Amino acid sequence: MIKVRVASRATVADDIVGLDLVHAEGGELPPFSAGAHVDLFLGNGLTRQYSLCNDPADPSRYRIAVLREPTSRGGSAFVHDALVKGATLTISPPRNLFALDEAGREHLLFAGGVGVTPILAMAHRLHALGAPFTLYYCARSRSRAAFLEELTSAPFASSVRLSFDDEPDTRLDLDQILATPTLERRIYVCGPTGFMNFVTEGAAARGWATTQVRKEHFAAPIASNENRPFELVLASNGQVVPVTADQTAAEALEAAGVFVPLSCEQGVCGTCLTRVVEGEIDHRDAFQTDEEKAVGDHFTPCCSRALGPRLVIDL
Repeated sequence: MIKVRVASRATVADDIVGLDLVHAEGGELPPFSAGAHVDLFLGNGLTRQYSLCNDPADPSRYRIAVLREPTSRGGSAFVHDALVKGATLTISPPRNLFALDEAGREHLLFAGGVGVTPILAMAHRLHALGAPFTLYYCARSRSRAAFLEELTSAPFASSVRLSFDDEPDTRLDLDQILATPTLERRIYVCGPTGFMNFVTEGAAARGWATTQVRKEHFAAPIASNENRPFELVLASNGQVVPVTADQTAAEALEAAGVFVPLSCEQGVCGTCLTRVVEGEIDHRDAFQTDEEKAVGDHFTPCCSRALGPRLVIDL
């Protein structure tokens, strides 16, 4: 774990605060790659993941941007209210679940709202590589677009295209943007679920392969399935752990004294991913790919459930 200090703090858009984190004891931080994130261990006992949005070539700081969620469960509210300049906290080393495919010959970067954070780091990296790319940044309005001034003055500003809901003439034309799905092209998308579906479904409809599209969710989609009770069976000793309709599998395991590592508790980070030996899974996470979910041998107990009466898990 790394102890860091908030070196600077600024409002970068309506309801979005940007923080520069530096090593609390001075010196450089561990290097990171574009698309990486860190876990913040917040003083209220929560752990939250935030993407790093500064240039990966700068080892002196980690920059994050956090949207205050109106229905915050405590994470974004704590960042906005408690992480003032000079505050210290503990973070994890960077890890990357949304990496650039630097072998791609052309990159299309799509960012919606605060989803620009990992995309901005990608733009810095691609510019340093001299790789061709276009960054499409969409927001409700200019006032809600984080780092807008930086994007329009960056050395790669000519590769940035802006789209705002209240400026109809700026809206994305996917027919034009995604017209040629040649295999050497890559798509990266991050933002609200509706925006991501717009891009990914638009790409699929125009012939883009799933292997050409990479995405990162900030939260798993809200499940419409009705919660039903089920049982977890531990393959190691046969212990049966009942899961009630109003519990998550992780909560039931914790209550039974079974340790499961947790971080986001939203099915995004994959920290709690657990192998399933037997049983059909009701996948509710945004971490696994559709192909991985189809195999059906892992689930995220923080949010996913059983479709049948029980799951036998490798614990």
